[in-house]
Amino acid sequence: MNRTTAAARHARAVAFRDLHAADRPFVVPNPWDAGTARILAGLGFAALATTGAGLAHSLGRPDGTNQVSRAELLANAAVIVEASGLPVTADLESGFGERPEDIAETIRLAAAAGLVGGSIEDSTGRDEDPVRPLDEAVERVAAAVEAAKELDFPFTVTARAENFFQGRPDLDDTIRRLQAYEAAGAHVLYAPALPDAEAIRAVCSAVDRPVNVLMGGALSLSVAELGVLGVRRISTGSALSRAALGAFTRAAREIAESGTFDFGADAIPYAEANALLTPAATPAPGAPHPAAPPSGFDGREV
Repeated sequence: MNRTTAAARHARAVAFRDLHAADRPFVVPNPWDAGTARILAGLGFAALATTGAGLAHSLGRPDGTNQVSRAELLANAAVIVEASGLPVTADLESGFGERPEDIAETIRLAAAAGLVGGSIEDSTGRDEDPVRPLDEAVERVAAAVEAAKELDFPFTVTARAENFFQGRPDLDDTIRRLQAYEAAGAHVLYAPALPDAEAIRAVCSAVDRPVNVLMGGALSLSVAELGVLGVRRISTGSALSRAALGAFTRAAREIAESGTFDFGADAIPYAEANALLTPAATPAPGAPHPAAPPSGFDGREV
């Protein structure tokens, strides 16, 4: 277990669980290291989520190819927990194992790393057969839920239906899967890469548990608009890490191809970078930072 005390972890877990019951959606942005976690905490976000792609890219590896180990992922998550002082949920990929017992062990190890939640996806990592059969996927979600129940704090299990993310745009099957994961006890439901507002509305209307939606790509909806559709939680996935990687790559290309350094005009000032990374006063254990204001959303249609 990391240096987070049991009492602090329990308080963070309760705070994270309760965010899903608030009257407006909340954003869980996705840092990939200690510095980005500290910046996001300083900006007032109430909770964070790790990013598998952001971690893989920071290690010099492509994402989606099973090149990041469970130990590496959980070590990164522990760093983010320590740096931010916030509730953190992790992208636990497909659970790191083929047996339900492997999924349960991943949940236990995630808790020991200081995490208060984690997602289990139904992908296989195999190009020829990217999504698991429903019965098998449900068994894995149920194993995660049962392992979470054995912990001494409320660990939030998120179940992910990967159809759209894996190039299978089948909304009916996605909803069927999310309903099955809800019946298996998942606390939050998540179908990344839903294509439009109507698909999001259909998913939120079809289940009774909180729904997480991935933003930051082609789908362009505000926090307020997502709230009207029924979304409870919004994550950014690898979008923030790819935005940073994009700025770095454009700057390096300018130097390599033009021999100029105009990118420096857009760089954050040195003093501001230091200020952002200076730890703030530590809040009371489990007291979340105030959530970033969701663009004036007050529950009404926009």
